[in-house]
Parts: sequence; structure tokens; C-alpha cells
Amino acid sequence: MNTEKPKIHFTDNYLISPTNPITVNVIGAGGTGSKVLTALMEINHSLIELGHAGLSVRLWDDDIVTSANLGRQRFAQCEVGLYKSVALVNRTNRFSGTNWKAETMKFEKDRLGKLPNNAVANIFISCVDSVKSRFDIADILSVQKNRRHHRDDPKYWLDFGNSQYTGQVILSTIGEIKQPNSEKYETVDNLPFVTEEFGELLKQSEKHDDTPSCSLAEALEKQELFINSSLVQMGCSLLWSLFRNGLTPYRGFFHNLKDFSTHPLKVG
Repeated sequence: MNTEKPKIHFTDNYLISPTNPITVNVIGAGGTGSKVLTALMEINHSLIELGHAGLSVRLWDDDIVTSANLGRQRFAQCEVGLYKSVALVNRTNRFSGTNWKAETMKFEKDRLGKLPNNAVANIFISCVDSVKSRFDIADILSVQKNRRHHRDDPKYWLDFGNSQYTGQVILSTIGEIKQPNSEKYETVDNLPFVTEEFGELLKQSEKHDDTPSCSLAEALEKQELFINSSLVQMGCSLLWSLFRNGLTPYRGFFHNLKDFSTHPLKVG
């Protein structure tokens, strides 16, 4: 008889019943980040309708919209030449009446090695296109693990990453999240960073080609048209389950659009 308890991570209490909107940093406003913002708009509206305080989002990206971005990313011809973060946040605010913010700079430490005050948040969502950027974010969030006793205490890091046909979404805790006592489940208070658990795999899969695409056709040679959106829908569903269900037995998944396969990653 198998008496082993299923492993579960319970959502941090503050995310369930906050006194203020949950603060979220989205890092990257390209093929994935532009679609994540739309999903967060839907989550925000749904949470508010359920009596929750909702989300307060800040989008970070220093990149400019080019004609190569049209079609695969959420930009229009009239937005070419604008900062990606500004174009997306302005459109979202007009559409949903939010007051979300755009940062036209990279998410990084300042010259003193510190994180700006406006970069502190409860949830960090990274949608970056290089392994180096992912490790830089991990370095910043490692310092944030010790920040506690404030309403904007960092809680979770949700990382999106993909190649041409495949990708993954990994949920991590920023430090340990206190878990309730449970007779039914084995609770898991720490979900490791993607860079800690899959660091070597990330380095091996890195493609050393950061050359910007000059056209949509060239961009599609690097990333399949729907890989970003398929990752976003499932990844943001994981985030939604933290709010809606208050727990999760999963902390991410590996996804292959070429053979339509998805492999969930359990907690613990």
C-alpha cells in the first residue's frame, strides 16, 4: 500500500488576500512578454471581479519596435519606432483602465550594485531571449531573498524560455514560502531557480546569435510563429492557479510545439 503523500506547494498567503494590488515585474516585451501582458490583463480583470485587489504591473524593456516585430509580436505598424514597453503599457491602460507602468531600460542593478526602488515586486516574470540575461536576473533575485516584512516582499519568479520549436516555463520561489500544516499533502516551501536546477542545460542550449532579425521571415527561421503564445497560455494558467486554487502540484513544464507534446514538472 502506497502511503506516500502527494507533494504540493501552497500559495503565499499575501497573494490570496492582499491589502493592495499584487506588484508584478515583467522583464522583456518581445514575442513572449507582449503576450504575457495581455494574459496579465485578463488575470487582473478576473481577480478584481472575484473581490481581489488585482495586479499592478511594471514592464521592463529598452528595445524599440521595428518592422520585423510586426506579426509575431503584439505591435502595429503605427508603433514602429516606439519603445516596446511604452507601446504595450499605453495600449493596455487605455483598454482596461489600469495604471500600469513602462520602463524604457533594462532590468539590472544600478552603478552601486543595487536594485532601484521601483524594481521591487511580489512576482517577477522573465521573458528574455538569452541565457546570460536569465543568470543576471537570478543574481538580482538571490539578493532579494533576504528582503522581508514589507508588502512588496518578493515571492515568486516565473521564467519563460524557448528556442525555435521548444520551450519551458519554470516557477520558482524567491526564498522559502511558509507552508501550512497538512495531513493530506507533503508541503514544499522552496522551488529552486531555473538557473540552479537547469543551469548547465541552459548553457548547452544557448545559441550564440544575437543578431536582430531584419524581417518577419528571418525571425520565423529562429522561432516558430506560435511557440511564444502556446507557452504564454499554459504558463499564465499556472500563475492563475496560484491565485484561484491557492496551491499547485506543478511548478512548470517542458513544451514541444513540433510534436505537440508537453511534460509537466512536479514540485518537490
